[in-house]
Amino acid sequence: MSEKDEGFEARREAARERLSDLPGNYAEDSAGRSVFFDSVYDVAEGDAAAVPWADLKPKQQLLDWLKENPGGGKRAVDVACGLGDNAEALAAAGYETTGFDVVETAIDWAKRRFPLSPVHYQVADLFNLNEGWTGNFHLVHECYTLQALPQEMIEQTAEAICSLVAPGGALLVYTRSRPDGSAADGPPWPLQEKNLDLPLKYGLTRVSDERFVLERGERDIPHVFMVFRK
Repeated sequence: MSEKDEGFEARREAARERLSDLPGNYAEDSAGRSVFFDSVYDVAEGDAAAVPWADLKPKQQLLDWLKENPGGGKRAVDVACGLGDNAEALAAAGYETTGFDVVETAIDWAKRRFPLSPVHYQVADLFNLNEGWTGNFHLVHECYTLQALPQEMIEQTAEAICSLVAPGGALLVYTRSRPDGSAADGPPWPLQEKNLDLPLKYGLTRVSDERFVLERGERDIPHVFMVFRK
């Protein structure tokens, strides 16, 4: 089962409740988090509802930005691309797109969903980037990756993501947010306000900062969509 059906949301809620029991759920290093992500896709058994970050459609903020910023053949990368929806939006907007994920199951799943896709889907590790990737992408898209890793890894993760951006290029960040010092019993760990500035530390300048709230059942979840330039 790979697309939404009548029982999708109910299965998603049930899957969220099982996350805390998965191996690596609270790991504070890249190896442990990789174990967790592998586990999520393994227990999903082909049901996208069991992958909490898989919406099976591109983020609306990304689509709106792409309308005003078509690719024209420029290189783009979707970090931790999962099942591929955002990567497909980048490619449809005219970017030569790479989508990578540390989980092989996710990459194979994305390829099956989009068998005729122009996206270069591949297994890769954000913390051990492929040769030639550093500073090589005109557009870097990051959705829910920073918040999927604990506070102990936040600077390491931000630095790795920012390293992909070419001079003059753009970084798009889509994440949940929370006030500085507030508790988070993740995953996910919504980014504290102070962490939203991390790309500035790695040579980027903030261009825009859009705040919005998404409703998830009875929850209202603050989100941020930010654009940075190098």
